[in-house]
Amino acid sequence: MIVNTNASLLPYNTFGIAAKADYIIEYDSVADLQKVLQAEYVKSNRILPLGSGSNLLFLNDFKGVVLHSVIRTIATIKEDEDSVYLEVGSGVVWDDFVAYCVENELGGVENLSNIPGETGASAVQNIGAYGVEVKDVIEQVNTVEARSTIERTFSNSECEYDYRESIFKKGLKAKYIVTSVVFKLAKKPTFKLNYSKLEEEVLKNGAVNLQTVRNTIIAIRQSKLPDTTNLGNAGSFFMNPVVSKQHFHELEVHYPQIPHYFVSETEEKVPAGWLIEQCGWKGKNIANAGVHDKQALVLVNRGGATGAEIVFLAEQIQLSVKDKFGIGLHPEVNYIE
Repeated sequence: MIVNTNASLLPYNTFGIAAKADYIIEYDSVADLQKVLQAEYVKSNRILPLGSGSNLLFLNDFKGVVLHSVIRTIATIKEDEDSVYLEVGSGVVWDDFVAYCVENELGGVENLSNIPGETGASAVQNIGAYGVEVKDVIEQVNTVEARSTIERTFSNSECEYDYRESIFKKGLKAKYIVTSVVFKLAKKPTFKLNYSKLEEEVLKNGAVNLQTVRNTIIAIRQSKLPDTTNLGNAGSFFMNPVVSKQHFHELEVHYPQIPHYFVSETEEKVPAGWLIEQCGWKGKNIANAGVHDKQALVLVNRGGATGAEIVFLAEQIQLSVKDKFGIGLHPEVNYIE
C-alpha cells in the first residue's frame, strides 16, 4: 500500500480543484484495506472512499483520510448458457471494463461507454446513460465495513438503487467500502437504442453490434463533453428532473418544443441541460467557473476555480431554472467539505 500525507487531491478529482488531504492511502487488496482500517490514525479520522473523483467537488481541503482502491482484477466467477458473471475490482477504470466486455462480446454495459470514473464508484453512484443504468447488470457488490473491517456482500436489491442513488450514498455513506462488483453480462445482447435517436446514429456507423454501439456513444459524448485533462469538469452536474404530468403539460403550453422522456403514467423527465440553456447560461462564466459552450449540463473549471466558485455558479443556475420553469435542479455531483 502507499500512504501520502498532506497530499494533493489534484490527481483525484476531474474538476481540477487544488485541494489537499491529510492522508491519501492507496491499497491493492482486501487484506491491505483491512489493515489500513485497523490503523489508529485512520480510526480517529473521517474517511472518504474515492475513485478517480469524476463525480465530486471539493469545497475545501479534506480533513481526514482518502482511501483509493487500485484493485484492478477482472475474473469470470460463473457462467451459464445465457450469461457470464464477472467480478471486477473497484479500482478498474470503468471504460476499460466496458471495452473488455465489448471485446469479449458480452452485452449490457455498451451504452455506458466513455463514462469517466472507476468501477467501485459506478456501483455507488448508479451511473447511467442512453436508457441504461449500471444497476441493470449488477448482481452483487462486495464491500468491507469501515468500522469492523468485516467483509460483506450486498445483493442488487439490498443496494436500494434509484436514479443516481444507492444505499451507499444514503444511510451507509462511507460506512462500507466497495472492493469489487459482480456483473451479469449477456452472451446474446439485447440492444437498447430507443433513447434520443441513438439507433439512427448507430446505423450510420454500420450494422448494430456491440462495437458500433460503443463507437457511436463514444463519438457522441466526445462531441458534447469536454476532456477533463483540458478543462476541469465532472460531466453532468445536475440530475435530469422528474416532474408531474400536470406540471409538464403546463410547461408544454408555453414551450411546445420542450424535450421529455416518459417515466410513468403520472411523471415525465425533462433534460436539465435544455432548461439551463433556455435560461441563457450556456457558455457563460462567473469568475473562474463556467457553463460549457457545447453542453449546458456541464459546469467547468476555466482555470484556477475553487469549489466555492463552482457552487456559486450552480446555485445561480438553480435559481434561474426555478424562477423560469418552477423546477428544482439537484446536483448529481457530490459536494465534499
